[in-house]
Amino acid sequence: MPEKLTVDLHPVFRSDRDIDKAVRNALLRGAATRVAVVEIIPGKGSGKLANRVLAMLRQAHLKKLYRRVEMAPGNDGKILVHLS
Repeated sequence: MPEKLTVDLHPVFRSDRDIDKAVRNALLRGAATRVAVVEIIPGKGSGKLANRVLAMLRQAHLKKLYRRVEMAPGNDGKILVHLS
């Protein structure tokens, strides 16, 4: 069982649809392969992309897939999603 799955949003940061698709696919793939953590990398920047991802993760249909969400300790450019 892999320990973590990483998705980097830098290549798709300009397209809201691609961002949503990348995050959703990573969570579904992580749940299917039973990884412990999905690591989402929105980057540091202004924080808009990270806030968008966090808001997306609060949606009820995605919230069912994970236990908790946190910013990576010491790195504001990573969001760690701990799957259930």
